[in-house]
Amino acid sequence: MTGRAAPPGGLTLVQALVNTVDLATGRDALDTPEGRASFGLTEDTVGAARELRESLRATLLAHAGHPAHGAVTPLGDLLARAPLVVTVDPADGSAALAPVDEGPLLSRVAAAVAEALTAGTWQRFKACESPACHWAYYDRSPGGRGRWCSMQVCGARAKMRRYRAKQG
Repeated sequence: MTGRAAPPGGLTLVQALVNTVDLATGRDALDTPEGRASFGLTEDTVGAARELRESLRATLLAHAGHPAHGAVTPLGDLLARAPLVVTVDPADGSAALAPVDEGPLLSRVAAAVAEALTAGTWQRFKACESPACHWAYYDRSPGGRGRWCSMQVCGARAKMRRYRAKQG
């Protein structure tokens, strides 16, 4: 739904996961073999991926100052299950957290969150305030006060609703 630029680093993976479901229509990409394959999921692992997705969405809503969209497992509880290791590049000595095993989605998401934390980009990663959307987006606004995934769609709709309410 968003026309925004992709988020930095590993947040692209997180955004892709959060945005696998269209809340307005109920269509979920994880219901399809192609949608699962893009994350390395099997039918057996879809439930855990959905739990992770909704915990991420609740966290991104919190980044935008909004309450969770429903009861979810706290993201920290889920990420605590992902084994990470500190890697050090011998060429320049730079260190990073990386998944112990690149396969599991949870480990890849945990590494992406850790990368965003150290880069200072995690707090600007948000979910659209529109209850029919809650799409993940990276807020590049100067003050970090973005509210919608797209000003042309969700923002325009919210402003039009507000305008109509004043007129009625």
